[in-house]
Amino acid sequence: MAFWNRKKKTRSISIPIALGDVETVGYTRLSDNPDVLLAVDKIADLVSNMTIHLMENTKDGDRRVTNELSRKIDIEPHANMTRKGWIYKIVSDLLLHGDGNSVVHIGVDPVTTLIDDLTPLQMQAVGYEDTTDGYLINYNGLTYTPDEVVHFVINPNPDFPYKGRGYRVALREIVKNLTQATQTKNNFMSGKYMPSLIISVDAMTEELSNKEGRDNIMAKYFDETEGGKPWIIPADLIKVEQVKPLSLKDIAINEGVEIDKKTVAGLLGVPAFFLGVGSFNKEEYNNFINTRIYSIGQIISQTLTRDLIYSPNWFFRLNPRSLYSYDLTEMVTAGSQLVDRNAMRRNELRNWIGLDPDSEMNELIVLENYIPASSIGQQNKLKTEEE
Repeated sequence: MAFWNRKKKTRSISIPIALGDVETVGYTRLSDNPDVLLAVDKIADLVSNMTIHLMENTKDGDRRVTNELSRKIDIEPHANMTRKGWIYKIVSDLLLHGDGNSVVHIGVDPVTTLIDDLTPLQMQAVGYEDTTDGYLINYNGLTYTPDEVVHFVINPNPDFPYKGRGYRVALREIVKNLTQATQTKNNFMSGKYMPSLIISVDAMTEELSNKEGRDNIMAKYFDETEGGKPWIIPADLIKVEQVKPLSLKDIAINEGVEIDKKTVAGLLGVPAFFLGVGSFNKEEYNNFINTRIYSIGQIISQTLTRDLIYSPNWFFRLNPRSLYSYDLTEMVTAGSQLVDRNAMRRNELRNWIGLDPDSEMNELIVLENYIPASSIGQQNKLKTEEE
């Protein structure tokens, strides 16, 4: 398949108006759970922040290519979407809505026969049909072959490797527990089970057996007393003391919620502090970028390379460098070492730390001792000793 000569397909894309999970009593969709939504949002947000570079393999190493294809993917993959929104949709489909899959239809310009809009499909309407030599994709009454779409996959299904597997089954019970914990917490916070004062009344079981009797006792001994004045009550009949009701800590709600949050974080591959468990850890965050974010970036870049590029020397790459947690001192130190070793211009270092370029800092500079191995015998100090 070539970017510059793609045959026009006669099919059109139409989007279904109303789709979504069936709402049932007592059921909470994964997309409605705040912890799952927060974890997916963090991953999708970080992946979509990475720029997409079109690269070329050369004898001197990989070189970035700038042309209409690179602009199409990195700047305007769809007429109504930016690259960030486009990638965000793909990642959220992979992790949540598409159950391990995300399918993008490849539009073709009718005049130039070049790639036009790359339209992400609504994954709730996508179905798969096995064939003897592959599979077909059914969407809204239309059938597409794999070369008409870009099919992103995460966690390949062992029985059907072309399809992915999401986290819906694994997260179902955990989300149910978190939902129940939230309801329990709301009941406690409403004050129904946490009265400000508990009054112990001896005997009078008949009066306490119904709401009217209890209201009569309150009206008789407490309601008539003005605010701020002491209560006058029978010593042997009523005893007022502070009684501490059960708290969330007493029933281990917090511990249970924390365990479930860690499980959600572990399944989706995000640090637990994103879900409010623990504190920020720089090393853990950078490891998260190196593993989870980089892995999803590889899936996207390799799939785009496979489905959109014809040249064997070209490939897409998502650049994660800007996502790492750096401080200014670290960036300046690393950049200075590269400048000293003639591996970076000073203007490139200025770009790292957000400064404008300076025309006087384009020249490469090196220390006197950094010379090619073949020139070791030409050092001035050696010539002086020989003379």
